[in-house]
Amino acid sequence: MSTIHSQRAHEVLQDKEKVSRHDQTFWSVREKRDTMASAVPEWEQLRDLASAIKRHTITHLADYLEQFTQQLESRGVIVHWANDAQELNEMVYGILETHKVTKMVKSKSMLTEECHLNEYLIARGIDVVETDLGERILQLMHSAPAHIVMPAIHITREQVGQLFEEKDISKEQGNYDPTYLTQCARQSLRHEFMEAGAGLTGCNFGVAKTGDVVVCTNEGNADMSTSVPKLHIVTMGIEKLVPDYKSLAVFQRLLCRSATGQPTTTYTSHFRQARPGAEMHVVLLDNDRSEMMTNTQHWETLKCIRCGACMNTCPVYRRSTGASYTYFIPGPIGVDLGMLHDPKRYSDNVSACSLCMSCDEVCPVELKPGSQIYDWRQSLDSIGSADPMKKVMSQGMRFLFNNPSVYTSALRFAPLANIVPDAMTRSRKLNAWSVGHTMPQFAKPSFHQWWKKQNKK
Repeated sequence: MSTIHSQRAHEVLQDKEKVSRHDQTFWSVREKRDTMASAVPEWEQLRDLASAIKRHTITHLADYLEQFTQQLESRGVIVHWANDAQELNEMVYGILETHKVTKMVKSKSMLTEECHLNEYLIARGIDVVETDLGERILQLMHSAPAHIVMPAIHITREQVGQLFEEKDISKEQGNYDPTYLTQCARQSLRHEFMEAGAGLTGCNFGVAKTGDVVVCTNEGNADMSTSVPKLHIVTMGIEKLVPDYKSLAVFQRLLCRSATGQPTTTYTSHFRQARPGAEMHVVLLDNDRSEMMTNTQHWETLKCIRCGACMNTCPVYRRSTGASYTYFIPGPIGVDLGMLHDPKRYSDNVSACSLCMSCDEVCPVELKPGSQIYDWRQSLDSIGSADPMKKVMSQGMRFLFNNPSVYTSALRFAPLANIVPDAMTRSRKLNAWSVGHTMPQFAKPSFHQWWKKQNKK
């Protein structure tokens, strides 16, 4: 697979049927989001309030983290602090090793994707079982998530059916009915829950005032992961905090409507202490988040609640799919987060934006991902990632527009470009924009000539 977004997208676009299905699927989710939002008269006020709450919490994060951990520890929960991904992985493995756990079930967690926790544990002999249906499918396929909320939605039911037959999960060859396949997955996972020595969940929200870890799912797998094993581990980014239940209620109304077009998730589970005879650990991860807070231009990216609405509306994501992005989170928010983590490494992704700003309009916490991508583009030269050809073109355009006589002469001769063969204008190297676009025809006369003629009448 290529290492640059545009090259990856070029490869993805060869499968036109897949791309069309991907585009239509996520646009339908965007339409459901719009339907839900229009049914809430105070929707825009909720967005304003959510943005303000997140801005307040992040700028007072040290105080809320202290309150959150005190609440947890007062009820016997063991809190760990991980500076980076390596520390989080070591801490989780240390907890499992201490309890002699050899199998762990886990619910969907983008944080563990960020840290590559699964690979770390599996390499050390821990059997890690994803229990979210989409994540389980991807795990069996040895594939990465394509979306932060619907990780396997790009996989067809025929592919799932064939996979389940290969893994002996499905007993009826050729039966690709979704209800049947889901039932097969449930039966397959049931014994995994019973055999696991530990369950790991992510965290959608942490309530500072009460110490609640809030997990939102549609399948109930987080509840199973914490109800059967005697050991519950939570991995949580420090930015996930909200002050109190009133604040949580605001995000609860926004999250699912923005993500999947549902009024709420099927399960909203609160964990604040271990059940009798069990043990609960919470691992809080920084991993550059403290550093991100010091970035005066982009710190509000930390307001993200991982709803995926920006992906569902993004024309580039919908047409290039999650496989084209070089950062593990795709779409507009992935572009911004990747740049915050390592701008030099992930700068290729900033081109994956049409600057339509649709994502700015749908983001439930108003972090304006599209506007931030625009700002990142302006900084490419300062980090040594600007395209040399584009720099030359920009300098040429500056010269052209600053010299009216040169501009007028260029307009006069522009129609000559209409006779240039397509093969010369459709070079990926010289003109990547031309791929997938019809080259415009220069008008004769030019607009300026036409305008002067009209004014003489």
